[in-house]
Amino acid sequence: MPSPARSRLRLPRGRAADAALASGLFLVVGLGTLRSLIGAREEPWAVTAANWVLIAVACGALYFSSRRPVAAASVAALATAVYYVTSAYDGPLLLAVVVALFLVAAAGRLHAAVVIAALCLIGTALGTIRGNGDVNQVALFMLTGWFVAMITLGGLRHSHLARARETEERAATQERLRIARELHDVVGHHLSLINVQSTAALRRLTKDPAAGADQATEALGAVKDASREALRELRATLGVLREAGGAAPTAPAPGLGRLGELTDAAGAAGLAVTVHRTGDTGPLPVEADLAAYRIVQESLTNVARHARATRADIHLDGDGDGSRLTVTVTDDGRGPAADPARTGPPGSGITGMRERARALGGDLTAGPTPGGGFSVRATLPLARTTATEEPNR
Repeated sequence: MPSPARSRLRLPRGRAADAALASGLFLVVGLGTLRSLIGAREEPWAVTAANWVLIAVACGALYFSSRRPVAAASVAALATAVYYVTSAYDGPLLLAVVVALFLVAAAGRLHAAVVIAALCLIGTALGTIRGNGDVNQVALFMLTGWFVAMITLGGLRHSHLARARETEERAATQERLRIARELHDVVGHHLSLINVQSTAALRRLTKDPAAGADQATEALGAVKDASREALRELRATLGVLREAGGAAPTAPAPGLGRLGELTDAAGAAGLAVTVHRTGDTGPLPVEADLAAYRIVQESLTNVARHARATRADIHLDGDGDGSRLTVTVTDDGRGPAADPARTGPPGSGITGMRERARALGGDLTAGPTPGGGFSVRATLPLARTTATEEPNR
């Protein structure tokens, strides 16, 4: 059974829309010019046939309006001018010029639309001055109003479409940045833990293979857990890039409820982590919960990779009214160790954390602490209208 969305009437697009416009306009103009085919004759049949060809040319030119709007409008205007000069029967062929001017302006060619309209008005005015009784000054004034109105509407249409395209491009850029942050946090965190644990295992086995076997086995077990978790989160993150109709990821979005996994992984890497909670820290909106989790995750990643720290403290402070959460991660590190083998550009972890906070209307600061070590402090506003929402489990 077809869905309601599929059963809706869909307007034609592209070439089909151009053909529909040209055909519909030809039908309207033809109905308005039928008296040239019936009734008393005011001109020879050869002239009438030639004028119907001009009608077909003026209306048919609009078929090319989406690809060559200025050329289509020029042809329509020229054919219309010749028609009104040679035909003894007045008709609504001027509609072709009016529609063509709108399409030219809607394509962003305002100057061209103004030039074509001005030439049409000048030609009509000259005909009026020479004694054309079909068009007087009032009709010329009304025609000017029609041209101005259609060019204005076309310009507004162009501006609206340009803003819509800009909004879509901005949304696509924001989505790419969001996915890039997710991939950076997921891959960076777990690969850092894998690097730390595998380096520790290799060092222990190199120094004393017999005595360090148990410790190396423990470290390799942590590597296995970290790699499995990295693959799981990576699959969930990449789920948003699947084709329509693909199965959606079933794993819940990470949040502070999984904070214990981060502290356990950091502990396996030799970093003692303590979590302090004060105030109202939950339940949180899904977006804020994910942002807080990723900020803590990236902060611990930076500590493990760069700080040469032995301990880290995580403070989760909620306001009394539950409108804001402050996440602070501090360590006792001594800063990055010199590593001549380390090359490449600096990381973007702090920038990504700051973008996460600002996306929710908050802010993030990071820098060394007076007593030594490093501190990351994020303030996240909480939209309590969605505070009771939970990820699908």
